[in-house]
Amino acid sequence: MNLTSEETSARPCWFVGASFGRVNDQTEQFLKEGIWKNNFDEDHPTVAMTKTMQPGDRIAIKSNFVRKHDLPFDSRDHFVSVMAIKAIGTITANLGDGHTVKVDWHKVDPVREWYFFTFRGTVWRVLPGDNWHIDALIAFAFENTPQEIDRFRNAPYWRDRFGDYTGDKKHYEWTGFYEAFADGLLAFKNRRTELISGIHEIASRVDGMTLVHGDRFNDGTTGPLKDICPFTTMGLFNRGISHTNRKVIGTELAKLLNITGTFPASLDGIPVLNNQSSWLFGFEKDRRPDDIDSLWEVFTRAIELTDSDDENARDHFISSFNDAAGRLFVGWSLTIGLHWIRPWDFPALDKQVRQYLDVKLNVEIGLNVPNKRFCSANDYLKVHETLTTRFHEDTYPVRSFPELSREAWLYKYSGSVGPPTNGPDPLLPNDPYSLDNIVNDGCFIGRKKLESILNRLRTKKNLILQGPPGTGKTWLARKLAFALIGERDESKVRSVQFHPNLSYEDFVRGWRPAGDGKLTLVDGPFITIRDEAEKDHNARYVLVIEEINRGNPAQILGEMLTLLETDKRTPNEALRLVYPRSSDERFFIPNNLFVIGTMNIADRSLALVDLALRRRFAFIDLEPTLGEPWRKWVHQKNKIDIETLTEIEHRIGNLNQTIADDASLGSQFRLGHSYVTPPFEQPIDDGRKWYRDVVDTEIGPLLDEYWFEDLEKSENAKQKLLEGF
Repeated sequence: MNLTSEETSARPCWFVGASFGRVNDQTEQFLKEGIWKNNFDEDHPTVAMTKTMQPGDRIAIKSNFVRKHDLPFDSRDHFVSVMAIKAIGTITANLGDGHTVKVDWHKVDPVREWYFFTFRGTVWRVLPGDNWHIDALIAFAFENTPQEIDRFRNAPYWRDRFGDYTGDKKHYEWTGFYEAFADGLLAFKNRRTELISGIHEIASRVDGMTLVHGDRFNDGTTGPLKDICPFTTMGLFNRGISHTNRKVIGTELAKLLNITGTFPASLDGIPVLNNQSSWLFGFEKDRRPDDIDSLWEVFTRAIELTDSDDENARDHFISSFNDAAGRLFVGWSLTIGLHWIRPWDFPALDKQVRQYLDVKLNVEIGLNVPNKRFCSANDYLKVHETLTTRFHEDTYPVRSFPELSREAWLYKYSGSVGPPTNGPDPLLPNDPYSLDNIVNDGCFIGRKKLESILNRLRTKKNLILQGPPGTGKTWLARKLAFALIGERDESKVRSVQFHPNLSYEDFVRGWRPAGDGKLTLVDGPFITIRDEAEKDHNARYVLVIEEINRGNPAQILGEMLTLLETDKRTPNEALRLVYPRSSDERFFIPNNLFVIGTMNIADRSLALVDLALRRRFAFIDLEPTLGEPWRKWVHQKNKIDIETLTEIEHRIGNLNQTIADDASLGSQFRLGHSYVTPPFEQPIDDGRKWYRDVVDTEIGPLLDEYWFEDLEKSENAKQKLLEGF
């Protein structure tokens, strides 16, 4: 079957396994017979997927495994996912039985290895155009295009392990040690007498290990543990004890397991067990004879799932997970243990992570077990698959399971939700944030001006960032909020957007229908954050109001407009609200609540700002900021050459001058640097094509709107932007 390149580029491609069990590789037989087949039962999802394969679809035989060494790049002692391409071909017929398709095969000799972006299932269906990872894989497999390894290494999902990323890698240095520890522990699965004997020897000379002496036996006596599971072993140095004790215990256990390597300097974000419940099994008198065996089994199956190409590994893991999770003292702690042994492959679903997933990421965790107290294996893997997919999105807040654990650990919950813990309340760390962080995050404003802006915010307490479209007002507002607070603490920063339909009742307080059909008084976001600031005098809170002039500020703010004034922020100036909760309620705004607004000065549809509002806010003008900092940033982050960026800067500068000189427009209509700053830190293969696309789809339509009565002028401006490009 001969298909054009246009036809093949629109069809799905299939990457399929050829092993029936771990050792029975059918590749040569498939090539000889001109087929591909699976041997799954009729109700297996692979059978349904096989039925959808169509003649003309491209197909490749793959084999998956992990490797640390003998790679064309430095793995930094991390496991790397590898997918070997053994054969490629085109499907010529589908027998319709869900098992067999006919294929015109071509053997790949020698086998070609693809790294990072892999899939362990037997059948992987990918669609061209879904994302650059898939397009690169298809080109590698079927068009013999080399993999851009540096691009994958430095993509957000992999850069903490393998990339040239200059961020603070120490947050995740612990992962290599923990993976090695798990590998060493696996060797003791059938040597547990030796393992527990070694643990007792360590406990005899190291503080903080008394918990290994407290078993209660069937005959009514007590004494040291006679057996132990792998997760409880790792829990000996992953519970609520001092960092020093954790390091001493972890180092001694590593020696017992013959593990080389240094104990990690930072343990930030690693989930820990509750000191009062740091065994994943009960006393001997309470546990079933095979409770500890079941934990060794899921431990083994989890490593097998991540490290092997066994098509049955997933089913084995599911069975062992479900068998172990419902046993005494296991539950959610099992997910913590899985995260320890393979941090990049398994999420911890401790209480903090579960609340972070719910509150911050809106990811639901199924509880499809009889008592609804923990999740099933399928529930767990569904969360895993959802997050793994989202990690590749450019704007997702977290990019890996270790980062998820750390962000959940850092996240400070407000209201009745938190702070969540796994035991005694931990001291949540500060994640410092300053003006230097703003600059390093990609701000092109000079540090001196940033310092001036921050000082005005501190003294005036209310500030509005105004400027033409694309000058980064909203982006800078949140960064300034964190710098003012001194740390990246999202619980102390709230964002709202004003719009024409927003009212005082929405923003401050108003009557709303309740579930019983009656009206109830409901506080809006302003009073909510005000109350939190009032209860926490030692911290600063920031409310960010986006597009503050898009609504009617005087109407929305009401008496808040008076109370926002710097010298009115005292109980002596408290006022009665329009909707008081009691006759004697008086309201004032505390000194530790700051307000940052943003204002687009180019939108003709927006009303002029009330003079009373102007008097209570400091106004900061943001300008289009192209120049050397912008060029360096885009070149470093997106790999667009300096010559192209200089030309873009010149053309945008000329356009902005034309706009500023136009009597019907003016400087407030100039284009900000955001229009020509790629939003994500990903390499752009063709910077000139990217610029042309921006002009055609973003800048051009805006210019048509600017000069809607003189479209010839708009067309001339667009031609000047693209001439010679």
